[in-house]
Amino acid sequence: MLKTYKILISGLVQGVGFRPHVYNWALKFSLSGSVSNNEIGVIIYVSGIEKCVKDFYNKLLNFPPPVSSIKESSIVEIEFQNFEDFKIIPSSKDGQLNLPLTPDFAICEDCKNDIKSTNNHRYNYAFTTCVNCGPRYAITETFPFERKNTSIHEFPMCTTCEDEYMNPSNRRFHSQTNTCSTCGISLKLINKKGEIVETSELNLFQKINNLLSNGHIIAIKNTSGYLLCCQADNEEVVNKLRVKKNRPKKPFAVLYPSLIQLQTEFILNEQQLKSLTSVVRPITIISSHNYKGNLALNAIAPSLKQLGVMLPYTGILQLLANELDFPIVATSGNIYGSPITSKNEDAFEKLKEVADYFLQHNLKIQQPQDDSVVKFSTKFKQQILFRRSRGLAPNYLDCNINSNEKILAMGADLKSSVAFYPNQYLYISQYIGNLENYDVYNRFIETTGSFLTVFEQQPSIILIDKHPNYHSSEYGKELAQKTNSTIVEVQHHEAHFSAILGEHNLFNEKVLGVVFDGTGFGDDATIWGGEFFNYEENKIDRINHFEYFDWLLGDKMAKEPRVSLLSLISEEKYELVTEKFTSNELKTYITLKKSNTLKTSSVGRLFDAVCSLLNIVDYNSYEGEAAILMENKVIDYKLSSCKSYLNTIENGISSKEIIENIGVDFKNGNSKERIILNFLYTLAHVIVENAISNKYKHVACSGGVFQNATLVDMLLELAPKEINLYFHKNLSPNDENCSFGQLMYYLNIKN
Repeated sequence: MLKTYKILISGLVQGVGFRPHVYNWALKFSLSGSVSNNEIGVIIYVSGIEKCVKDFYNKLLNFPPPVSSIKESSIVEIEFQNFEDFKIIPSSKDGQLNLPLTPDFAICEDCKNDIKSTNNHRYNYAFTTCVNCGPRYAITETFPFERKNTSIHEFPMCTTCEDEYMNPSNRRFHSQTNTCSTCGISLKLINKKGEIVETSELNLFQKINNLLSNGHIIAIKNTSGYLLCCQADNEEVVNKLRVKKNRPKKPFAVLYPSLIQLQTEFILNEQQLKSLTSVVRPITIISSHNYKGNLALNAIAPSLKQLGVMLPYTGILQLLANELDFPIVATSGNIYGSPITSKNEDAFEKLKEVADYFLQHNLKIQQPQDDSVVKFSTKFKQQILFRRSRGLAPNYLDCNINSNEKILAMGADLKSSVAFYPNQYLYISQYIGNLENYDVYNRFIETTGSFLTVFEQQPSIILIDKHPNYHSSEYGKELAQKTNSTIVEVQHHEAHFSAILGEHNLFNEKVLGVVFDGTGFGDDATIWGGEFFNYEENKIDRINHFEYFDWLLGDKMAKEPRVSLLSLISEEKYELVTEKFTSNELKTYITLKKSNTLKTSSVGRLFDAVCSLLNIVDYNSYEGEAAILMENKVIDYKLSSCKSYLNTIENGISSKEIIENIGVDFKNGNSKERIILNFLYTLAHVIVENAISNKYKHVACSGGVFQNATLVDMLLELAPKEINLYFHKNLSPNDENCSFGQLMYYLNIKN
């Protein structure tokens, strides 16, 4: 007996080839009906023999398309309908969206082969995609994910593409991003005068290869924004790019033409390999210790023994890689501190003094995104996300929220992101940047507005940081007035702690929270940054912190490690800093220190002070440079040979005592590596001692300091087996997680 069923499948099921996947399984089971996208996912009406329908349903759930992710599904019998056949029908939208947004996917092996094959009509076509790969979020205007709702709708399909689109046996069956060189997106290479140099697909990437080989800098418009590229083994041109981009020391990422070439120059572990070849294809930070290749390493990553590397993830980069026999620097297309550029006119205007040539195309990028960045700790291979962006944003699927409120979380100012809960799903934006920059602030406003537009929702609750001068908080207040929303303030470090609680779903446990970072406005109007919290029964209490020391000279302290050192040393030790300041500076700053009232518990500034004391760096040219340079001194360690620079924590956790004991070791000739290891061990020991003395079984760590992979490894090694340690894995430990943390705080913590 034939029956009819309605099947709903929700999750990451749009823009991933789910409808053609359903269609093909329906044919195999001799079923009739239809499949379409709607505002909550995929809706299927199917008629057939009951067993066949149930088997069909199980196949869909157990063997979904490779880049999909099913969250919920249901099957119910409905009144019998007699369908002639099985069809994919156009999407309908009868309400507000309630589904994940589809992230961008790296180019698949099949599409790589298509653009390489001279017999394929997509040979050398840079925007070759299929249901398994290509841009999604970057080109999204609205949802459901249909061609008409993306910027690719400006390129109507030719007859050949239309035939593929309608052919169930073709992997481009109902591929919404389907184009070819006949009907699709066009490229052109221009010089800095705006003159066209090349447009031919056959010659374009060979021409770019020649220009890179001859020491030129090229701004390449990728599918998520511009990249500035140059030959990575040409020290002169890499240094030229540094000067022009105004990025004196922050490391560049390097794009390798192939995994084979990368593996001939570096040793990669299993986690790094998996990361580099995943559908996200992030920048992956690897060790460059004992590197023997030809990269201009000191120009690319000054004074570092690590390097961010990646493989081609779009047709554009793959076609370029097919011509290259050398790696290239591939860094965000911007002037340092500004957001990534995505519009041709803006890029030409802003980068014409940086790039010699521009590779442009005529596809509009709706959501510009930087590359995501990840690192794995050496001993325990713990994943540490440095930047969550292309390929990961804007979804956050591993989260159980049950609220009827529409909640917008504005995050922090330094490494900003926005989180929005408008339906049954949570959305966290791509990394936006430092809101002190005017263009970044505008991008932050645009990103927030895009969320509200796509979901056709206004927030009822807006969450902001307690810092009185954060730009994100000020904009949150403005938006609350316009939308008649309720403003709720969340303390910065409690947001961090709530973020790690939420990521690991620890709200039913008693947890010690450890939040170490550079700065955050505390409830007592001091600058927090070395905090211990207790969480239990939906309540957070601050139970301990690093002892306060003087916060001097405002933002200057975060930019100049020498100032942190001056703050932490006693008067009789001022000889340690006499060569770091002019006599007038020292006299003025000592006077300020004597009258200073603003205090801090910041572990981030403690890192800076140690770095200055060891004469590693006195001025940060980029955020977190001191901490990165310190970790870079460490090659390996044995925990048994490490010691703590604190005699006891019973009378407080004294940063001044740590600095004093480090000063003694340094004066006695101990190596910088040994001192740094002891310092990191001290921090790990403090955390474990706090956990043991207060009988915690769960310890959750957040804040930018936990980007230090050696500290993470030490903690994992030092903690007794009865203590469970939790670190961020799907979010960055830095301020990017604050928007998520604010939302978790609001939903789970009682004030």
